[in-house]
Amino acid sequence: MAAPRLSTPGLRLLISKLRPGRLFAPGSKPVCSSATTSRPLNAQRLAEKLRAQKKEQKKKMPIPTNRVHRRVQELVRFTQQLQRVHPNVLAKELSRGILHQDKDLVVINKPYGLPVHGGPGVQLCISDVLPTLAKMLHGHKAEPLHLCHRLDKETTGVMVLAWEKDMAHQVQELFRTRQVEKKYWAITVRAPLPSAGVVDIPIVEKEVQGQQQHHKMTLSPSYRMDNGKMVKMRASRNAHVAVTQYQVLSSTLSCALVELQPVTGIKHQLRVHLSFGLDCPILGDHKYSDWNRLAPQKLPAGTLKKLGLHQAKARHIPLHLHARQLILPAFGSRTEELLLACKLPHFFVHSLHRLGLEMPDQVQSRGNEARYVEAQ
Repeated sequence: MAAPRLSTPGLRLLISKLRPGRLFAPGSKPVCSSATTSRPLNAQRLAEKLRAQKKEQKKKMPIPTNRVHRRVQELVRFTQQLQRVHPNVLAKELSRGILHQDKDLVVINKPYGLPVHGGPGVQLCISDVLPTLAKMLHGHKAEPLHLCHRLDKETTGVMVLAWEKDMAHQVQELFRTRQVEKKYWAITVRAPLPSAGVVDIPIVEKEVQGQQQHHKMTLSPSYRMDNGKMVKMRASRNAHVAVTQYQVLSSTLSCALVELQPVTGIKHQLRVHLSFGLDCPILGDHKYSDWNRLAPQKLPAGTLKKLGLHQAKARHIPLHLHARQLILPAFGSRTEELLLACKLPHFFVHSLHRLGLEMPDQVQSRGNEARYVEAQ
């Protein structure tokens, strides 16, 4: 005997509106029991059961009354949604945040929580949507855009793309030969002392032993103190030269807004130099705030009070590291520098206000020869 067909028009309409894989909530009981599997489902009864399940889920996830808690929850939800949206939707969102576009380059404002490249557990990344973004900007016959450099998943701000592969290689060479001036802004836990300086300590990747074995970048200093004397250490073969200039822009007793200029471009360089070199980890850096374990950042009681959070909620604090400014030198057919600046994301500005930190008014330029572009 042939299996019954789902011929109810209302049921087909309902199912088409549901996302794949979401017909039943995790752990919920099937809508139809064994006694009813032999006859067609009733669309109205199915819709009522689904609505009831949705109400139950909402009851289990109460909306926070605290504004900061609500903002944290929104940011977490937004980050998760970025990994689930259709590539066309993500490409459209990136096109809305374009900082600069010409015949050679497209400069975007990278959102928080979005990886640049694919990898284990990555469902969607920027490189996946570059063909779609190119078609949105130049029509269906446009060739895919090319990455010129990368930013960490949690870092926001200025990111450069190129239309042609040769142009991408030229820009990559500028980054490799340290001709691109980069400025990052970060909120740090505690204020660096002195308030301005250079961190020149090599960095190496090491395995962290313990219950959760993992790898981290860490310092590989050339010297150490031994009974009050400075002793030269044997250089690690795998260590990389890493140099970071920094300057405190605003500070309180418990935190600071710091401008960072990486001279080199080693993986997680800024996070490692701030946390292990200056003992001032970036707010929301849950990886490098503690060497021995992977755990939510432990914050001072005063900082938690200003943010309006409990330590149990600290795991939701995003990394406050923003690629604020890039200066591309004149190259190829270009006769002038291109200064690209990107405004801070809302969560960053909100944290500045809560922590009592002041934001400088102007983006620093090296002169009148630079062409200045800032995101609106």
